[in-house]
Amino acid sequence: MLAKRIIACLDVRDGQVVKGVKFEGLRAAGDPAELARRYDAEGIDEVVILDVTATLEARQARAHTIRAVARELFLPLCVGGGIRTEDDAAAAIEAGADKVSLNSAALADPTLITRLAERYGSQAVVVAIDARGDGDRWTAYTRSGSASAARDVVEWAREAAARGAGEILLTSMDRDGTKSGFDCALTAAVSDALAIPVIASGGAGEFAHFAEVFRAGRADAALAASIFHFNTHGVAELKQFLHGQGIPVRL
Repeated sequence: MLAKRIIACLDVRDGQVVKGVKFEGLRAAGDPAELARRYDAEGIDEVVILDVTATLEARQARAHTIRAVARELFLPLCVGGGIRTEDDAAAAIEAGADKVSLNSAALADPTLITRLAERYGSQAVVVAIDARGDGDRWTAYTRSGSASAARDVVEWAREAAARGAGEILLTSMDRDGTKSGFDCALTAAVSDALAIPVIASGGAGEFAHFAEVFRAGRADAALAASIFHFNTHGVAELKQFLHGQGIPVRL
């Protein structure tokens, strides 16, 4: 069985890491380069930078932030936020990103997924889906979670994979920042529908939540922010816990 990945997310606004609850009430959480340096030393498997207001402000993720973080890492770096075109993706990769994450732009023009996959390989293309529960299904949201895309999440994930996405970054808007646990039902629904890796995001608050999403949610990776940023728990400690639970991780 492949090792499960632990991913730290740096939600960046105006060059600073921020964190809120359900995409609202953002508060400062530190300098992105300093946090990246700490996570790299602690044994994180991957780092994601999301410029949380880039799409709303119609601008690219800031290249200098990407460069500053990339200098601190010896592991994969994924960048998202405001990547609307092939040129935006090229700028992020030139600044040091190994992968780019598409959300609003992919929904607006799904062919962008294929064009980037053909240019850089599917392993470099992540499609991020912000999901909100809607009865017994989930709806995808766009523009930093501010508008419904009127797309069923599982259906959209299948299309993204078919168009060349190498991974799905799946965030539960209902759980984001709540520390109440990942949405395992959502994660399992998407994981079971796809042959590509699914990264679970939204709701991590304690070690047991990671074990749950790997088992019940069948996630390939789990992403968190608050639990790491505010020194609630360490990455190495989390990995030792998961190892003790029989979940394969890179120690």
